[in-house]
Amino acid sequence: MTRCRLLLLLCCATTLLGLTLLGLRLQAHDDIGGFVAVAVAQGAVYLLAVGLVWNLRSRCRRLALLVLAVAAVLRLPVLLAPPYLSTDIYRYVWDGRVEAAGINPYRYIPVDPHLDRLRDPEIFPRINRNNYAPTIYPPAAEAIFFLVTRVSQSLVAMKAAMVIFDVATIAVLLRLLDEAALPPARVLVYAWHPLPIWEFAGSGHIDAAMILFVVLALWAARCGKGWLAGLALAGATLVKLYPALLFGALYRRWDWRMPAAFTAAVVLFYLPFIGVGWRVFGFLPGYAGEEGFTAAGAGFYPWSLLQRMPAFAGLSAQWYIAGALVVLAALALAVVFAPRPRDREFVDATLLAGTFMFLLSPHYPWYFAWLIVFACFAPWLSLLWLTNASFLLYLVPVGSHLVETSRRLLVEGMIYGPFVMLALVDLWRRRDRAAGHTVGGE
Repeated sequence: MTRCRLLLLLCCATTLLGLTLLGLRLQAHDDIGGFVAVAVAQGAVYLLAVGLVWNLRSRCRRLALLVLAVAAVLRLPVLLAPPYLSTDIYRYVWDGRVEAAGINPYRYIPVDPHLDRLRDPEIFPRINRNNYAPTIYPPAAEAIFFLVTRVSQSLVAMKAAMVIFDVATIAVLLRLLDEAALPPARVLVYAWHPLPIWEFAGSGHIDAAMILFVVLALWAARCGKGWLAGLALAGATLVKLYPALLFGALYRRWDWRMPAAFTAAVVLFYLPFIGVGWRVFGFLPGYAGEEGFTAAGAGFYPWSLLQRMPAFAGLSAQWYIAGALVVLAALALAVVFAPRPRDREFVDATLLAGTFMFLLSPHYPWYFAWLIVFACFAPWLSLLWLTNASFLLYLVPVGSHLVETSRRLLVEGMIYGPFVMLALVDLWRRRDRAAGHTVGGE
């Protein structure tokens, strides 16, 4: 890296740190609009930093160490600040406490009299949906909550655990970059991204653990370790469920080890909680209704647009949901039966994850963070746009039920409109590169 580029990169790092401190100040003053503006500005600076390191041919480890040091400095002040963007972390601590008391966390809602003795003035009053919703989190997430709260039932401890998962993700990404013969400094794509900083160090979201398992699954699949890929994918699924859609990207035809390991891990993790029957899925059905993922369909941006066309007006969203699932299933089958050149798992996982997030995406920024890892291996501008623009969702607060409003559609249009255009450009560029390789090979 030239001295000029290095100075620019240092300027980017300094600016990101300054904007992080400003963002914390705005959070302390409960200025969500100002915070979103700062997060968007961080995204612009971050994109400049990505551009500075992307085309480097050097495998200089000193530069990688600089990237890691800056990543640590960016996370530390956010880790020590109180959570602001979400209250989910209070449920994490509560669930760990319930499990430690020998109680199945899927059995009772927090206000149930059976849990009276576990209440406290700090955690219990801030649990969201505490008067009607049991926990929604799958068994691996519950195991993490239990283990962390055995160390400490503080918010900082839970956030620190998520930062540890985040750091472990960076370590595995470095290993993957090395095996793909890519410069280690490219880990900046994930390590400096504002989304993990605010959502994992700041809000302590369990998605940090899910992303680690996803990256481990990618590494295991690349190394031909089918059983380990199955276990890692099961771990990701047992934290947030939807990573299961990556099965097609990681599966190798006729390899029984991956599906066997995946199935066994899922069954074994659910067994300790099966005493509550179907309630083992917790608040998942109720959550789907709140977020507009049921027959009403208000939660799907593409469906909201289609309903404005006469041909689709009045149709049930079940048609859209069925169509989206058919598209995802067809894409997964195409991925399974496609040729498997080296690095194909990264492309296939990107296509599946990106399509899912567009068609059936939840409404919260932290759900988009897992897409960042795929952007470390290919110049998918669409992913960089989507993950940075997702902060705009904080401008449309979601209450107990998602309601379609013109403001929400405008914000989602600002996010998904450019994403679709950039995704088409990315796919076209990839097609051209693949055609070039084919011609060269001939």
